[in-house]
Amino acid sequence: MLGADPELFLVNPNTGKFISSIGRIGGSKDFPMPIGEECAVQEDNVAVEFNIPPCKTADDFVKYINYNLSYLTERAKEMGLELYIKPSARFDEDELAHPAAQEFGCEPDFNAWTGKPNPRPQCNDPNLRSAGGHIHIGCTKKNALSIIKAMDLFVGCPLLEYDQDEQRRLLYGKAGAFRYKPYGVEYRTASNVWISSEKLIRWVWSQTQKAVDWVQQGNSLTKEQGEMIQQCINTNDMNLLKVLEKEFPIHG
Repeated sequence: MLGADPELFLVNPNTGKFISSIGRIGGSKDFPMPIGEECAVQEDNVAVEFNIPPCKTADDFVKYINYNLSYLTERAKEMGLELYIKPSARFDEDELAHPAAQEFGCEPDFNAWTGKPNPRPQCNDPNLRSAGGHIHIGCTKKNALSIIKAMDLFVGCPLLEYDQDEQRRLLYGKAGAFRYKPYGVEYRTASNVWISSEKLIRWVWSQTQKAVDWVQQGNSLTKEQGEMIQQCINTNDMNLLKVLEKEFPIHG
C-alpha cells in the first residue's frame, strides 16, 4: 500500500508574497489535526503538510490527495490566500520571525546509496524554504534499500521532466533520501510537484508500483548504474536521464 505526506505553501495572490502557515492552519508533527476521511493537516516550518491514509488503489490515492487539497484550498480562501504547489519559495523576514520557522531536519533521514544519515540541511539563503512530496511504501525491511534505489530510478529521475527546481536540493531531496517506518519506508527525494495534477498523482502511483515490482522480480543495480542515477537527480542532468531511459524500462 502507498501513502503520502506532501508539503505546500500559502501565497497572497494579490501581492505574490509567501505567507507562513504558523498559527493559521493548526496541527503539528506530534499532533496532526484530523480533517475527516482519515486525513490530517499540520504546520511544518512555514509550509503546510497533509497526511493521507494507506491506499490500496490508484483511485483511493487520488481521492485522498484531492480531499486534502480541497480542504486546504477552502482554508486558504477564507484567509484571502491561495495554495502554491512548487518545490521552493523565498519568504520575507517578517514571515520567518517565529521560532518554528527556523526548525530544520529535527528527525534525520538517510541516504540509501551510502547507508549513512544525511547531514542537517544548511543553506546560504536563510529565506529559502522547500516542499517535499514524500511517498510512503509498505515493504519488508529486507527490501527497503533496494526499493528506495529503484524509486530513484523510476520516480526521482523521470520526475525531473516535471521538476527542474534546483533550489530545493540545496536543502532536501538528494538521491536516495529516505526514512525507515514500521510499515516500510518513506521516500523523501521527490518534491511536491506531482500533486499539482491528477495525471501526475496517477503517474507517481504507477511508477512506484513499477519500482516495487522491479525489486520483487529480483532486479538490482550495479555500482556504476547507481552513480549515474545519483548524478542524474542531484545535478538535474536531463542528458543522463535519456541514457537511463534507454537502459531501463522506466516508462515501460
